[in-house]
Amino acid sequence: MRLHHVQVACPPGGEGAARRFYGEGLGLTEVPTPEGLAGRALCWFRDFDEEGRTTAEIHVGVQEPFTPARKAHPALVADDVAHLESIGARLEALGFGITWKDRHTFDGYERFHTFDGAGNRVEVLTPVG
Repeated sequence: MRLHHVQVACPPGGEGAARRFYGEGLGLTEVPTPEGLAGRALCWFRDFDEEGRTTAEIHVGVQEPFTPARKAHPALVADDVAHLESIGARLEALGFGITWKDRHTFDGYERFHTFDGAGNRVEVLTPVG
């Protein structure tokens, strides 16, 4: 078994913030929402490996009333420490706060936590050593 996607919520009108965070910040590619599902999810984002296979998928859907997920979160795997740090720097340059306080608290990984444009928690990590 493997995970197909994670859906996170945003408030109505949250597409711009989702595109800045998941597209520009994390570097995921926005893909069209399938026609039959267009009313359920606002934006879909994917990451691909060198062979073009999907390696991560995030769906952003509108929820009203909206409450951000402050504990539950997707965790995305960066290629290596340099990639992890470049994602963190890109997010910070776009105005998204990140924290490295738990960088070395998960054996075998380095990581940071951040919050998307709607306030949902997101973790980015990479295996080390």
